[in-house]
Amino acid sequence: MADAAPTAPADFAARIREGYAAEGAVVGLGRGVLDGTTHPDAVVQIPAAMCNRHGLIAGATGTGKTVSLQVMAEQLSAIGVPVFAADMKGDLSGLAAPAVPNDRLTGRATELGITWTPAACPVTFLSLGGVGPGVPVRAPVTAFGPELLAKVLGSNETQRSSLALVFRYADEHGLPLLDLTDLRDLLHYLTGDEGKADLKAIGGVSTATAGVLLRSISELEGQGGDAFFGEPEFAVTDLLRTEGDKGVISCLELPAVQTEPKLFSTFLMWMLAELFETLPEVGDLAQPKLVFFFDEAHLLFEDASDEFLDQVAQTVRLIRSKGVGVFFVTQLPDDVPDVVLAQLGNRVQHALRAHTPRDAKALKAAVSTYPTTEDYDLEKALTELGTGEAIVTILSEKGAPTPVVWTKMLPPSSFLGALDPAVVKAAGEASPLWPTYSVEIDRESATELLAAKMGVPAPTTTATAPGAEGAPKPKPTVKTGSKKAKKKPDTSPVTDYLKSREGRSMLNTIARGVFSMLKK
Repeated sequence: MADAAPTAPADFAARIREGYAAEGAVVGLGRGVLDGTTHPDAVVQIPAAMCNRHGLIAGATGTGKTVSLQVMAEQLSAIGVPVFAADMKGDLSGLAAPAVPNDRLTGRATELGITWTPAACPVTFLSLGGVGPGVPVRAPVTAFGPELLAKVLGSNETQRSSLALVFRYADEHGLPLLDLTDLRDLLHYLTGDEGKADLKAIGGVSTATAGVLLRSISELEGQGGDAFFGEPEFAVTDLLRTEGDKGVISCLELPAVQTEPKLFSTFLMWMLAELFETLPEVGDLAQPKLVFFFDEAHLLFEDASDEFLDQVAQTVRLIRSKGVGVFFVTQLPDDVPDVVLAQLGNRVQHALRAHTPRDAKALKAAVSTYPTTEDYDLEKALTELGTGEAIVTILSEKGAPTPVVWTKMLPPSSFLGALDPAVVKAAGEASPLWPTYSVEIDRESATELLAAKMGVPAPTTTATAPGAEGAPKPKPTVKTGSKKAKKKPDTSPVTDYLKSREGRSMLNTIARGVFSMLKK
């Protein structure tokens, strides 16, 4: 690309201000920079109405991606939009506390010509299955479905197809698969003498394939993965909450499960798919109902099948009409497949480093996707950006790409860095969601029903809340009929029906999620 042509500063500021102008609510990003000079009048912002056109926040490690996510979450919350964000390292927990003023923050505010006031946001802390501080988020295996579970288990196409047969059998025979114990016991049954005839009737699963699946399930249990599956199932509508005129930011705290990247990235996809299935069509709104930040997005796409990628792309494309915006956060733009990248209308690109051949290729590819600009040599600019600076282009309220602009991002008003884990734990337990999700419940499921069919008694247990003194740590269970400690749910005529064979079959068919629906 040719070197930038000379541009008058006054003309630059006016062009950027006009290009990013909006009549409705906005999400502030920062101020434009040209030739090393920051222009306070060159306001860079995203119209709230365009946030459901999705986006990408990318850049090398240490360039400011997480802080940009934090700033956008603050801005969205301030205009009443709920936010969901995966907190990989605990840094986003600082959203719940006001910033501590320092020269760097106040200096950035002065340079941008803005009034800066420390402020906290309303935050709900979530955790996968109660591993770590926060309100436990769980999903029954049956709602997760064979596609997503195969991704977690690292299954190949043959194993994925076999899982689909097992799920089909469970649906047709009223066998709820609530946790990994249910799934393992059903696999044992179908490949044993008692279930071979049933399995043959639906297509059969080879002993070798069943063995691989059982080993994968045991490995996942041994790593504590069984804590994430069960009931009560987290209602994704609980992400759409407000406090007063502010949107609640739901932070899924992941530091305790960083060693299970496929599990938590696939859980995020489950949440997104459930949002798609649950929310009604609303068309284009003045501002989104929810903005979903998908951090470490490359983990979702690693080793993914073409079918899985197509389903992710279709979910992202269609969820816009449900009023949900999705922002993928990752290091390189090519971490996100083209079929998904094509759906992302808003781009916040932090510095790229061309240290390897792949980096150099990604840099050239990134440049080629931006609108033409005479203000910058983009290939050079993308390697010279400082921390907290980004090359930005978004969709205007008219749906057209805005001018490409080197942007100094706004300083966050909330605390920079992680809060004390004890503070996060206390905040999670003080959440209005805690009484609903804190204790795992148990209803009759595949393990108990199969045990009764084979004449094997299923033991009963008592409940222990997550984090309580004496709570057992997740560990593999190897005997048919063994279940984790859970709370027995209350009953009513409605729940009695839903626990019947007919009711369970109906629920399992509906709850399978958008991935099964999209396959049809």
